[in-house]
Amino acid sequence: MNIRRQNKSSTASRLALQLRDARVLVVGDVMLDRYWFGEVNRISPEAPVPVVKVDRVEERPGGAANVARNAAALSAKVSLLSVVGRDEAGLCLRRLLKRDRVAASLHEDRSVTTTVKLRVIGRQQQLLRADFETVPSHEVLATKLQDFQRLLKHCDVVILSDYGKGGLAHIARMIALARRHDKPVLVDPKGEDYSRYRGATLVTPNRAELRAVIGSWSSEAALTAKTQILRQRLGLGAVLVTRSEEGMTLFRRGSRLHVPAQAREVYDVSGAGDTVIAVIAVMLAAGQDMESAVRIANRAAGIVVGKFGTAVAQPDELFPPLRKE
Repeated sequence: MNIRRQNKSSTASRLALQLRDARVLVVGDVMLDRYWFGEVNRISPEAPVPVVKVDRVEERPGGAANVARNAAALSAKVSLLSVVGRDEAGLCLRRLLKRDRVAASLHEDRSVTTTVKLRVIGRQQQLLRADFETVPSHEVLATKLQDFQRLLKHCDVVILSDYGKGGLAHIARMIALARRHDKPVLVDPKGEDYSRYRGATLVTPNRAELRAVIGSWSSEAALTAKTQILRQRLGLGAVLVTRSEEGMTLFRRGSRLHVPAQAREVYDVSGAGDTVIAVIAVMLAAGQDMESAVRIANRAAGIVVGKFGTAVAQPDELFPPLRKE
């Protein structure tokens, strides 16, 4: 083994140990991603729609649960705080998260159903998606805030995964509490009111989400100017814009970093944003700087979009020297 290869291997081993010590707290809207796979051989006589003969079912953690799953896949110690219904889907999520080594604190609310996204797949194409969801009660959300304060003491980085399902009604308070304890706060945003995220360390909108907040842009200079104005107005440490085939761009005070996309083949983009914010959080918790964390997250996004459905990037995929060891 030459010296350069030995150094790479040593660096990868050191990073692997740091990842195992990383502690990440994920708070947000969880859901269950359910996939029905089957053959399409005929059209229904009742309406001009395909008939799918379902022969296989898959279930995966979705939303904030997928964020937690992605962080745990990198060997980090992950806690998840959210709300589910007292139903079969909630029980299924608990089972899946336990399998994925996520310490889940899931409050039950009898008045809601656990959010489920059901996708029907035929001939390797998504034919239909059906969503089942209700908003959790304020009583349960208040209890979650108390648990957040307790869990905050035992993490290095906080992720707030906002899917607009009502689970982050106290997000402004959570950000303030985390910053008071000097914990970096990463937010995956939703909607057009970003004032809720004031003071966050990093906000990670995708291209369409950012456009809905700052308006369209005609050039990279205009994008930079508008994003920096947003960042300054809300006191954000940084804004990371995920731009699909264009890669991602990090805006910080006085700086801009653009990282080109690394996907070799795009199969499914669902959940890629979850992977990005999870990987950045784990890398920061492991002692990496923001730019390095973004570059690694970009690599991870290129890996998961080549897989079907919500997926994770494994350490040996991100860091090839680990696989050799």
